[in-house]
Amino acid sequence: MAVLNMVSALNQAFGGEMERDPSVVVLGEDVGRDGGVFRVTEGLLDRFGADRVVDTPLAEMAIAGMAVGMALNGLRPVAEIQFMGFSYLTLSTMISHASRMRNRTRSGMHVPMVMRMPYGAGVKALEHHSESMEALFVQVPGLKVVVPSTPREAKGLLISSIRDPDPVVFLEPTRSYRLMKEEVEEESFTIPLGEARQVREGDDITVVGWGAMMPLIEKAVGSVGKKGIECDVLDLRTLSPMDSTAVLSSVRKTGRCVIVQEAPRNCGVAAELIARINEGALLSLEAPVERVTAPDIVVPLPQGEGHYYITPGRIENAIERVANF
Repeated sequence: MAVLNMVSALNQAFGGEMERDPSVVVLGEDVGRDGGVFRVTEGLLDRFGADRVVDTPLAEMAIAGMAVGMALNGLRPVAEIQFMGFSYLTLSTMISHASRMRNRTRSGMHVPMVMRMPYGAGVKALEHHSESMEALFVQVPGLKVVVPSTPREAKGLLISSIRDPDPVVFLEPTRSYRLMKEEVEEESFTIPLGEARQVREGDDITVVGWGAMMPLIEKAVGSVGKKGIECDVLDLRTLSPMDSTAVLSSVRKTGRCVIVQEAPRNCGVAAELIARINEGALLSLEAPVERVTAPDIVVPLPQGEGHYYITPGRIENAIERVANF
């Protein structure tokens, strides 16, 4: 076991998969010589050469298009978009081609590619470097959307995403890149896509989150635990396909639920989860499901981020409101 942060765990996943499978290639802005803006791909150019670690122009639409073409011709490309706020230029390609190629060709062709990018606020960056707009990709049929929350999760989920036969959008929480370290197996391992992770067991209230929200949730849950409120905590891991079964099972047990999403409130993943809870566990609810989200505004400049970003205190207050309903 090695003790790694998320950057190192992702880098280790890349190294192992590129050694195992010569069809795995990496492309994106500054992924080669500079090792990526957060150094996730550092050292890969020296190990695998410029044919497999490709520095591209500053052209997100071209990066996505090249990845689709590579995937259709026998490669397994992993395309990096430097920040989620720059990914909107890829939507045409991801929606019109990557996501529907299998359906369009009646499974004659498929697109085994990963488009990975850092997302989210909490590091006092500018707006396009701080956005959490995962619902844009979750809405697209044919795309898988994956969000790791810890170093070990990041490695196992990235390996599974690279090996998946269909396109995966892999969102890496910027705030968590170097926030924590944990023991991670040095050998390759996979974590199944579409399965939530039980972080903590409790009987009083279900708390669901993903990505950078998980450390905040754990802190809030620890605080309310001292007040006698025991939480069942789920890390969703994969936003599409979503593990409704795990969420519904927990809500039927606890009768109460709080969902924490970093993204703006309107039409987010939390809203979809609430709809599924209403459809599958309404008669088990003893209180309305509550969302803790960002406001429906553009991420503010660094000086205002503290008023925007979710805190453990906000989560703790929501848990107490629902528990005492």
